[in-house]
Amino acid sequence: MAFETLDPSDWEETRKLAHEMLDMALDHTRDVRDRPIWQDMPPEIRRGFETPAPQQGMPMGDLMEDVTTQVMQYPMGNIHPRFWGWYMGASNFTGAMADFLAAIQGSNLGGGNHAAALIDRQVVDWLREMIGLPEGASGTLVSGGSVANMIGLTVARNVKSGIDIREEGVAAIERPLRYYGSDQIHSCHQKSLETIGLGNKALRRVPTRDDLTMDLGELARMVARDRADGFAPACVIATAGTVNTGAIDDLNAIADFCEAEGLWFHVDGCIGALIAIAHDNRWRVAGIERADSVALDPHKWLHAPFEVGCALVRDHDAHHASFTLTPEYLKPQTRGVAGAAFLHDYGLQTSRGFRALKVWMSLREHGVQKFGRLIDQDIEKAQVLTSLIEAESDLALMFPTNINIVCFRYDPGGLSPEALRAVNTEIMLCLQEQGTAVLSDTTVRGEHCLRVAVNNHRTQAQDLELLVSEVLRLGHQLRQAA
Repeated sequence: MAFETLDPSDWEETRKLAHEMLDMALDHTRDVRDRPIWQDMPPEIRRGFETPAPQQGMPMGDLMEDVTTQVMQYPMGNIHPRFWGWYMGASNFTGAMADFLAAIQGSNLGGGNHAAALIDRQVVDWLREMIGLPEGASGTLVSGGSVANMIGLTVARNVKSGIDIREEGVAAIERPLRYYGSDQIHSCHQKSLETIGLGNKALRRVPTRDDLTMDLGELARMVARDRADGFAPACVIATAGTVNTGAIDDLNAIADFCEAEGLWFHVDGCIGALIAIAHDNRWRVAGIERADSVALDPHKWLHAPFEVGCALVRDHDAHHASFTLTPEYLKPQTRGVAGAAFLHDYGLQTSRGFRALKVWMSLREHGVQKFGRLIDQDIEKAQVLTSLIEAESDLALMFPTNINIVCFRYDPGGLSPEALRAVNTEIMLCLQEQGTAVLSDTTVRGEHCLRVAVNNHRTQAQDLELLVSEVLRLGHQLRQAA
């Protein structure tokens, strides 16, 4: 009896299509600068994504034609040299090939005794080394910063709860726990505390100073007041690179405070942790090596293709105790495929993709020092853009440029706050719809601004010059039309 399979019926025809796909991928990456960064999909393309599930198959050649014309032509755009929206890496071709090979190998990184599991562990250890945490610290690769932060905050909860929280649950905590982060903290922390059962009220937002870093005097007052009111201060979340402006909290001072007060010191380093490997700028994150836990994102400044984040925890045993669970069907053996510890004991996922290979191959190809130079370059590019903005009387720098995030707006004078918001929002949308550049916007302390996150190894000086000239052109054009 012959059973059906998903393998190709004609391997040589598949080989030919695979080579064509590789050629297309190379051209797509090589020629990225020559294409619009983004373009809206025509209605007929959109409708193609609303059809019922296919009941019968189609030839692979036809399917690849659909992928080429309907998918590859309409990307988000973050590999383009003028993509500066939100905060994303620009990917790299070696990482993309690694993702393909990881999928071909097909390993489940729940754990086990095989090469992929060893690479996963090695990548975590490399990241630990790059950040400066001591040998013996543990970690786990996850989808991204949101989950990485939740891992660290969960271990903090379990350590500081004073009970066997895995057995008893959060209702058994004698005094409600309190976590502290600046008023510029990422929204994922609220989601994390909601998810782990502590609730948004447990997250205390500490006011920031003029430079948008945490006010440590206010932090001390809030901790003291909470203790007096019967709460249990548990954790301080320092930010190494806020999303809005790139501000970096005083990590050494917060580490000192946490040691003195017996608090867990967590660093959200999804934007800035890897500055630790930059030659010229590593001083900015001094103290990160003292953290009890760190969240970071290799898919940002290591430019790994989405998605891969990492949670690092100084206390291996506390990390392991927070997540380990060994049912009878996952019992380790002394030999064979299950003859090694399971990686799922360090996080929430039992099924885990082979995320490590793209980081492992890229680091081996380029080396840590080159990625450090690229980080220094991006910070320098942000200073170049800042200088271009400051040279134009119709542009206003809204906040000091700290690392690689530049906040500015078109502001020729004489416009109300509402009009300024409207014209700058329209400039942002026009840049996207023209396919020229992608930047985002934000509002900080009531001031609306355009926001450029230069986290892109493909960006060149001419791209920054084009951005400034286009913002001015569009701004003047919109003002005249008003």
